[in-house]
Amino acid sequence: MKTTYRAMQVTTPGTLELVEREAPKPGRGEVLIAVEACGICGADASDIDKADPTLTPPRVPGHEVVGRIVAVGPDAPSIWKIGQRVGVSRLGGHCNECRECRRGRFNLCRNQPIVGSSCDGGYAEMMIARATGLVSIPDELSSEEAAPILCAGIATFNALKKSGAEAGDTVAILGIGGLGHMALQYARKMGFRVMAIGRGEDIAADAMKLGAHRYVDTNKEDAADVLNAIGGAKAILTTIANPTAVTALMPALAPEGRLVVLGVGKDPLPVSTSYLVGAERGVIGSITGSPFENEKTLDFSALAGVRPMIETMPLERAAEAVHKMSSGDVKFRVVLTMGDQSNAHQ
Repeated sequence: MKTTYRAMQVTTPGTLELVEREAPKPGRGEVLIAVEACGICGADASDIDKADPTLTPPRVPGHEVVGRIVAVGPDAPSIWKIGQRVGVSRLGGHCNECRECRRGRFNLCRNQPIVGSSCDGGYAEMMIARATGLVSIPDELSSEEAAPILCAGIATFNALKKSGAEAGDTVAILGIGGLGHMALQYARKMGFRVMAIGRGEDIAADAMKLGAHRYVDTNKEDAADVLNAIGGAKAILTTIANPTAVTALMPALAPEGRLVVLGVGKDPLPVSTSYLVGAERGVIGSITGSPFENEKTLDFSALAGVRPMIETMPLERAAEAVHKMSSGDVKFRVVLTMGDQSNAHQ
């Protein structure tokens, strides 16, 4: 096993620097992972810009991590073996002690690290991870394919499962980007009538290829009118944080329909209480999921042929990759690669 590794750390807020670090040793209930791939997520930009400048060593971002276990700490469960390919998502491992954990709601545990924010993440050749946060990666998926599924994949897969929609129902996906392009695929494979809502014709062909039955360009059409013409949407999944755009689409929510919010923003979402009460509509939020749910998402992706559309870039170009993602100059996800790490445990 290597004694040092390369990492992209946030030396000052907003700035990534390539450094060499000594290989760490996993503590109790932890493992050391040799990273093979790490996806770039929209939340990474915030983690980089708002990183604590007093941390020593500085924080390493990244939370769509796939690699192989190279060392196992004391008391880590025996299911995790050296050489095994695993993933780590945004939620870094539940505590098994809090009220939510006792309820089995591990994704709601408030005592777990946020990978890439409150603990080091995967913009590195190695990282420490809590064993309770580990996800087994199926052989059918490459590390580069699996990485975005650990965040964008599970976020949209779980949101659709919580939406209340059933096969044959109309589901609208608002925002066709890193999250939306996964949501379209899952929605189609789940048997929904899939309506993709976006702005501009440049994304229309991709939306249809990814599974939409119809693409609605809000620059040319009123999306709510289009949806209401076919009976409204049983569920609207919004991946954007623009409350104006979301509110404009809400009149198309069918009775007992749900708006599922994935896009995170600071601005409030105005919703009429009479609109909710009158037809028993609902608005819910959805946050990624537990490691077990992540494994279900990966298995479904492998079974149904759902794959993220990605481009890869080497670790040392992480700053460029984040800028590319933030500017929207990518279809639809960027994944950092570390070179061949498959034998790193030997």
